[in-house]
Amino acid sequence: MKVFLRMKKISKGRKSLYLDFYPPVENPNTGNSTRREFLNLHIYERPKSQEDKDHNRATKSLAESIRAKRQIEVQEGTYGFMSATKKKTDFLAYYDKLAQKRIDSPKNYGNWKSAYKYICDFSNNELTVGDLSERLIEDFKEYLMKKTSLANNSQISYFNKFKAAIKQAFKDGLLAENIAQRVESIKEEDTKREFLVVEEIQKLAQVECEIPILKQAFLFSAFTGLRFSDIQKLTWQEIQHSKDNGYFIRFQQKKTKGQETLPIPQNAINFLEKQGNEEGLVFPGLDYSAWNNVKLQNWITKAKINKKITFHAARHSFATLQLTLGTDLYTVSKLLGHKDIRTTQIYAKIIDSKKTEAINKLDDISL
Repeated sequence: MKVFLRMKKISKGRKSLYLDFYPPVENPNTGNSTRREFLNLHIYERPKSQEDKDHNRATKSLAESIRAKRQIEVQEGTYGFMSATKKKTDFLAYYDKLAQKRIDSPKNYGNWKSAYKYICDFSNNELTVGDLSERLIEDFKEYLMKKTSLANNSQISYFNKFKAAIKQAFKDGLLAENIAQRVESIKEEDTKREFLVVEEIQKLAQVECEIPILKQAFLFSAFTGLRFSDIQKLTWQEIQHSKDNGYFIRFQQKKTKGQETLPIPQNAINFLEKQGNEEGLVFPGLDYSAWNNVKLQNWITKAKINKKITFHAARHSFATLQLTLGTDLYTVSKLLGHKDIRTTQIYAKIIDSKKTEAINKLDDISL
């Protein structure tokens, strides 16, 4: 968007100065779309005296300063995109309302609330819609990245929640432009993604877990690749069977909202214990909590597996197992429900590193 300084002839041999916005923006006072902002400044078309010339020079300088200021405001998203009333909207309260809408998804809700605490800390508990700008978003990004106590994944998650809230503010008409889209997200570091090999999954199947439904759900994820959120809401009605295609699931991914048809192996079905009616949950009482995470790790340790495993590691295990067995990357991407195959390539890198590790072991053989 550009801001130009223009002149228009008016009475008594004068020219009125105004700003020309291209494309048009929302007037910050009226809320209506506008292309011009009149500055209530004028110059003499034909200055006759030195005083007139000095007036023209000073007025043009002032008008140019205003134009430059407006250009910066436009670029940072602080001018013309909202009415005076909208500017005063409490963004922290708005963000908190968005977080409350996710209360049915404990893990996602927890991430939104955690991000909220950092946004409050960053803004000293005062942040309006009018305060939002590209510079502020960049500053919050830098603030998170300097928090050494925060893992890279947490930094990414909290920053993306902040950007998502700004995007929603745009959709709700509080902003006329999604200024967050012009700020790059925090880059993901190469982190170690723990997963289980076939032998370890077999061990877990033979060991009891203090929370039986957690064991069933984890092993089901390892054989289907389903996320915790999708397993938690899975109903018996969604598990279908046909003579030609065997068992499969028709469901909507909670994270991406995409409709999926997912074939599932007989081994996954063997972990299920049917309860209630066909519309009931497959894993009733399955909760995401710190307590359940402790019980999950206790189960892993009990099976004599020396790895720090989270529930999501079951999904990692499914992906790496499929690639190890020779399933092509595109198919694995579809099975996982990834929208972008680049997400799946992370698992391919894991497999490549394991191949290299295996080859390097040959160097240990003395000849």
